[in-house]
Amino acid sequence: MTVTRTAARTTPPTALVGGVVGLLVLAGVSLMVGVAEVSWEVLWVSRVPRTVALVLAGAALAVCGLLMQLLVRNRFVEPSTVGTTEAAGLGLVVITLLAPGAPLMAKMGTAALFALAGTWLFLRVVRLMPVRETILVPLIGLMLGGVIAAMTTFLAFHHDLLQTLNSWMTGDFSGVLRGRYELLWLVAGLVVIAFVAADRFTVAGMGETFSTNAGLDHRAVVGIGLGIVSVVSAVVVVTVGVIPFLGLVVPNVVSAMVGDNARRGLPWVALLGSGLVLACDIVGRLVRYPYEIPVGTVMGVLGAAFFLHLLLRRAPRA
Repeated sequence: MTVTRTAARTTPPTALVGGVVGLLVLAGVSLMVGVAEVSWEVLWVSRVPRTVALVLAGAALAVCGLLMQLLVRNRFVEPSTVGTTEAAGLGLVVITLLAPGAPLMAKMGTAALFALAGTWLFLRVVRLMPVRETILVPLIGLMLGGVIAAMTTFLAFHHDLLQTLNSWMTGDFSGVLRGRYELLWLVAGLVVIAFVAADRFTVAGMGETFSTNAGLDHRAVVGIGLGIVSVVSAVVVVTVGVIPFLGLVVPNVVSAMVGDNARRGLPWVALLGSGLVLACDIVGRLVRYPYEIPVGTVMGVLGAAFFLHLLLRRAPRA
């Protein structure tokens, strides 16, 4: 289950500045694209909140993918390939059934706990595997996620919650308005925490024996990382739904650019994650204008193709 480490690469500061400029251009296009005519009220109530939500969700989910790949030591994992997002959806269904009038923070907390439990279950299953072949790990995660999703669908079907469940499990920003996205600012704080602890995550990604010999509390660092992943997954699912494969695509692209050092790669991961979600949202709004295709659908198609490419590229070596 080890990850092949690539050599550290340096990118000029102008490249990062160019990336920021490109992100600002995409954000500007996002503000202008839509059915309604652009006015101050439309911008303030709908377009600006939507663009901010896209940037925050994209950056946070991409960073979560990087953290999971470091901690699990596998290039093919991210929240949507190990059952984390499916477990968060199960938590939302459970809290809706037990406490329909629960406040948003209670729903987020329940989803985060279920997401953490789902991630822990995945790690336990992987550790019990007699052979930890790189390709088998995400496939086991996908099967585990399928089982959790089936349980969730069963509960939703028997309690007439299928429509609500579909809205949670499809990444769609069309309903984002002022007052309905502010919870996503929480994930920005978690991304900052991930950047502060980036060096520890890098060392932890080299294995428990190495990190322990280096004086690092491996279990504590892994716990912090999984906590960040679980809370971010829960917040994004509660607010806008699931955006699959984002945390798989972006970290692999960034690793090819700048290597595996988390501190060097995190700014790029956050930047490209935001830019990719913005681009998918713009495509979704234009391809069937004036109708919209959800971001989760567009990203799912692109991400699945990229995932298949990684698997086929790895298969001959395996």
